[in-house]
Amino acid sequence: MGRDQELDIVGGSGLPLTRRRILQSAGIALAATAFPAPSNLAAQTTTGSTGSAISDVMARLSGYMSEARTRALPDEVVAKAKEHIIDTLAAMVSGSELLPGKAAIKFARVYGGQKVSTVVGSTVLCGPIEAALANGVMAHADETDDSWFQQGWHPGANVVPAALATGERFGITGTEFLRAVVLGYDVGARVVMTLRPSLLEPHSMVGTFAAAAAAGSAAKLTAQQMRWLLDYAAQQASGYQAWGRDVDHIEKGFVFGGMPARNGVTSAVLVHAGWNGIDDGLSGEGNFILMCAPKADPAGLVDQLGARYDVTRTNMKKWSVGTPIQAPLDALEIISKRRAFTADDVKEVTVRMAAASVVDNRDMPDINIQYMIAVMLVDKTATFKSAHDKARMQDPTILRHRAKVKLVVPPGMSAASFSRAAFVTVVLNDGTELSENVEAVLGTLTNPMSREQLEAKCRDLMAPVVGTDRCNRLIETIFTIEKMNDVRGLRPLLQQREAATRTSRSR
Repeated sequence: MGRDQELDIVGGSGLPLTRRRILQSAGIALAATAFPAPSNLAAQTTTGSTGSAISDVMARLSGYMSEARTRALPDEVVAKAKEHIIDTLAAMVSGSELLPGKAAIKFARVYGGQKVSTVVGSTVLCGPIEAALANGVMAHADETDDSWFQQGWHPGANVVPAALATGERFGITGTEFLRAVVLGYDVGARVVMTLRPSLLEPHSMVGTFAAAAAAGSAAKLTAQQMRWLLDYAAQQASGYQAWGRDVDHIEKGFVFGGMPARNGVTSAVLVHAGWNGIDDGLSGEGNFILMCAPKADPAGLVDQLGARYDVTRTNMKKWSVGTPIQAPLDALEIISKRRAFTADDVKEVTVRMAAASVVDNRDMPDINIQYMIAVMLVDKTATFKSAHDKARMQDPTILRHRAKVKLVVPPGMSAASFSRAAFVTVVLNDGTELSENVEAVLGTLTNPMSREQLEAKCRDLMAPVVGTDRCNRLIETIFTIEKMNDVRGLRPLLQQREAATRTSRSR
């Protein structure tokens, strides 16, 4: 007799009450004791197509998601969404020439599926799942892409690749593409706010839901299909923080951009192909919220939907460097415009900031504050090229000026602080002290970049890859995206030029 047949008693469920089933039941009972269902879980109010009840939260969320592609948006939301789309596309194009981008293109070329979706910065066409992964990695191949106003999520790197890849698969309009992107930002923001602080790795988990929402909208899924989409997104949500040890940014690009974009598109195309799932993975036994954040209130997932648009609460970067270096470079630029001096005139630069350890003499140039300050002193600016010139980190002139940079963490602050402010003091050889305190970094909510500043950044990132004319046409196309009848029209503007006519960047 097998071990599972030792107790052949029929329980109340009509199933044999084996030893394994007894142990499983005991485990479920213990889990229920350790993680009781939250009392504020929304009441079951509706019946799904498979006959199971769905919560009010799920009904509202899935309904909102299914209607997003036909719902008009406020003008200011449309304008902000266009800015974040072109900012993310610029990150993809420039990222195509970095090590993570090259790895992503190689993957798509070797393993890509049906030739329906664009791999940015290349001549490759492949399936939407592979394209979303590759483009997501490119979008976070470095520190150029946008970030939500609080820590823990880079929306553009997962939302835009998912919307683009799925949009090409289904031939959606420019307006539908834009609305899919906005929906992705909205859903992702509510997931992170609802599940915090329980999420140990929010970037990939939140990005999966955000990308799924965008892809589901692009696939024109119904409310019922959106419920299944969220179910498959929840099953794929994963990630842990070992990416912090990745010195080549490949794994980080995968975790922040590629994996969640791929997960979201996978969820959408599975459901579109006819797969079903459970009707409500956010409530009931074993639901996603109960497993990840037992004390969370699911109502946060629909908080102010249609009234608060989180694309307007997402920061952009002027400089192609890690977030903690943005304020110091802003400050140094302001100081240098107020008083002319050369790098050799500088005796010492002191930077007081919370997240000093995050950027202290790191291996990668774009997250090494000593290197970037030295570049700023010598060049009077910081370009994409200089922020990724690893060889220049060992240049004798740069090393000499790097040695002048001191980092100080203000009393009572730590690297865990959300603060990205910086107080920079430049001491010249003649004893003159020049200082600037930057609290509102350029590109953040309280100090937004102008369109001219954004376009200048995008040209710096894209023109060496796709050419100045194509770069300008892409920018103009995104800012008039409503005129586009088929988002596939972006493809010629995003593909790589012939190798013989490209301008090479030194790395």
